[in-house]
Amino acid sequence: MKRSPAAKRPQRGIALITAMLVTAIAATAAVNMASRQQIDLRRSENLFGADQGYLFALGVESWAAQILRRDVEDNKIDSLDEDWAVTLPPIAVEGAVLSGGIEDLQGRYNLNNLVKDGKASETDVKRFRRLLKFLEIDEAVADAVVDWIDSDASPSIPDGAEDVDYLILSPGYRAANAPLVSPSELLLIKGIDRTAFEKLEPYVQCVPERTPINVNTAPPAVLMMLADGLSQADAEQIRDDRADKHFKSTAEFLDLSVIKGLGQDITDISVASHYFMVKANTEYEHSRVQTISVLARSDAGEIETLSRSQGGY
Repeated sequence: MKRSPAAKRPQRGIALITAMLVTAIAATAAVNMASRQQIDLRRSENLFGADQGYLFALGVESWAAQILRRDVEDNKIDSLDEDWAVTLPPIAVEGAVLSGGIEDLQGRYNLNNLVKDGKASETDVKRFRRLLKFLEIDEAVADAVVDWIDSDASPSIPDGAEDVDYLILSPGYRAANAPLVSPSELLLIKGIDRTAFEKLEPYVQCVPERTPINVNTAPPAVLMMLADGLSQADAEQIRDDRADKHFKSTAEFLDLSVIKGLGQDITDISVASHYFMVKANTEYEHSRVQTISVLARSDAGEIETLSRSQGGY
């Protein structure tokens, strides 16, 4: 028995709708596959760009090492009028744009100086308190930083902090009881919030051994740490004067009238440095990479990379 034309029309309509749905699903799947492919392709490009940018940044580090090696061959004094202190302007290299510079870390205060032979260094604690006061940070922070570095578990009196102060936090953790590796560790220490850290960070560093302050490169805030009574105006005058004539010896610095007038014994200073920080910025295609390296230079000019990080010191 043959079906009537009227009976066939609904079947053809259903078949047409089914075909349209299948086509729509197939088209959607194809679009999604193409979109995922584009995302994967872009991700691969970004990863490749980041890898290339990192390699270019290592090139900047190598350039810095060469400059520092050559510098120690020329003289034994480090000051801001030397070649190493010149910022590298943006330059195009094989499709990338590189920039960067070298900073003398001994122009900053080494926080690990706060502890000497396992105990708080009275002279350094006083210096650090002067810096905290100048930056308008609670001076009690000094005791907490000492406790973070020293090897014992006894809090300094009256404002120290040890495990008991940190384990009650959420999440809890213990005091390092070891030298600081990076200034960013300060954010873990009692009394130091993000605002205080951002004030401190430009003036402190954390190399593994005791280091003197280089009076040729230290900014006024660090110079003011050296002795009671050295005003900001005096420190800024020292900075301005050394721009024309750097100190050739610590004796020249100590012979300044403003320093002699303080009537204090100032120690742990130098006119040469062994530790430097290299900042490298790279732009390659869609990627931007910043690396920060800490280099140690021996008296003979040998260079060792102590640390290398991306984004911050």
